[in-house]
Amino acid sequence: MSLSGYRRIQGGFTLVEIAIVLVIIGLLLGGVLKGQELIENGRVKEATNTMNGVIAAYNGYYDRYKRLPGDDGPAGTLTARGAAWTGIAAGDADGSIEVTAAQTFTGAGEQDEFWRHLRAAGLVTGSPADIGAAALPRNAWGGLIGITNDVTQGRTAARLQICFGNVPGKAAAQLDTNLDDGRPDNGSIRATLGANNQSPAGAAATGYNEGQTYTICRDMV
Repeated sequence: MSLSGYRRIQGGFTLVEIAIVLVIIGLLLGGVLKGQELIENGRVKEATNTMNGVIAAYNGYYDRYKRLPGDDGPAGTLTARGAAWTGIAAGDADGSIEVTAAQTFTGAGEQDEFWRHLRAAGLVTGSPADIGAAALPRNAWGGLIGITNDVTQGRTAARLQICFGNVPGKAAAQLDTNLDDGRPDNGSIRATLGANNQSPAGAAATGYNEGQTYTICRDMV
């Protein structure tokens, strides 16, 4: 029998096979993108819960002791509460938590006392022994969480605020929309443009840019 009697075997993929491969690739890419979206939404939810949790802890502390965390003192009053308060520094007990905008992420002023008092009281997690910048928690994006009690970001008077550093623009916009008015220059949540735990200063004058990084601060009272 001659070779011409055999059916030639074709190489390569058919159109149907190529279509199936493209569909599979599309499904995989869609799954990856959806997974990334779920991760980012999870971080925004975690940040929201953290903000609400710190504000609740602040109010819980005042309800329990009738003093402000960070400002509470003198030292004898603290150590009399029990072993968890041993070695915890006192504030100046003047009725105000002194933390400037420049001290938001440094642990200076009455910043580290604020976190140490809340931890000693069992209202937030972490070690009450941590001092300075080491006392500051981390947020969902790896930036620092700090407080300030200063005039910042277009506010007309000093406000006690909780601030998150290194927040991606898309997440900052989502947080602001979920909790406030979605504007970086207005309302109870405001934003300063800048990475590397930028101290809160002037508010971003326009809408959030998803390609930028922000420090966002929310009024606590």
